[in-house]
Amino acid sequence: MPKLYIEERYCKGCGICIEFCPAKVLKQSKKMNSRGYFPPESGEMQKCKKCGMCSLLCPDFAIVVSD
Repeated sequence: MPKLYIEERYCKGCGICIEFCPAKVLKQSKKMNSRGYFPPESGEMQKCKKCGMCSLLCPDFAIVVSD
């Protein structure tokens, strides 16, 4: 199963990764990060297609997908 690493301290909560995830694995967290934003969190990782779209589109380079 793929692993999703979200560096919360870099995330500004823009939601681009959530919007463009083809498998709809990501959702907005209810927990605020240290900068006052709500970063994404992974839901059902078994649905993840490892396409890397979230990582590619993240303007803050806050997401990495790996095996």
